[in-house]
Amino acid sequence: MSDDKLIKAINDWRVTTDGTKVKIHGKDYSLVSTRLAVARRNLGSSLDLKSTLLFHDKERVVVQVDAYIDDKHCSTGLAEEYRNVNRINQLSAIEVAETSACGRCLAFMSFCDDNIASGEEVSGAIVAGSSQLNIALTELDKVSHLGSYKSWLTTNQKLMQTVKVNNPLAYAEFLERFNKVKNKLETNGVIKNG
Repeated sequence: MSDDKLIKAINDWRVTTDGTKVKIHGKDYSLVSTRLAVARRNLGSSLDLKSTLLFHDKERVVVQVDAYIDDKHCSTGLAEEYRNVNRINQLSAIEVAETSACGRCLAFMSFCDDNIASGEEVSGAIVAGSSQLNIALTELDKVSHLGSYKSWLTTNQKLMQTVKVNNPLAYAEFLERFNKVKNKLETNGVIKNG
C-alpha cells in the first residue's frame, strides 16, 4: 500500500514542479520546501520524517533524516554543515543541516529530477567555495574611505551581476554578507548611509 502512495506522490511531483525550480549555472534545482510540500500533500501523516543529530561541536554538525511511510523505512539523507561558513550557519547550523538532510532524504525517495542536491545546498556550496566572492568581501571589509568603497563597487559590479543572474540564492546570501560589512562601514563613519 505505501508503495502505491509513494508512486502517486512521485507522479504528482513530476507534474507540479514546473516553474518552482531555481536555475543555477543553467541547471534546474528543486527547493527543499517544494519537495516537502508535494510529499506532504500526497502522503500526509503517512509520511514520518525523523531527524537525528549525529554529531555537533563548535566547528560542525551532522544531521540524518530518515523517511518512513506507514512505518516502513523508505530513505535516509545526511548533511554536514560548518558553523563558520556564513552568518546563517553561525546562528543555525543544526537547522540548516536538518533542512539539507531532509531535502536529500526526499530526493532519494525520487522527489527530484536530475539532481539529488537541492537549490539551497548547491547555492550554499557555491558561496562557501567561491574564492572571488570571499576575496571581494574581505576587500570590502578593509575599505577605509568613500573613494575606496566606490572603487570596490566598480571593481566588483560584474562579479555581483554574474552571481545575481547565475545563482539567485547565492546572490541573496552574498547580499546579506555584503550588507553586514556595509553597515559596519557606515557605523564606523567610513561611508555615509545609503
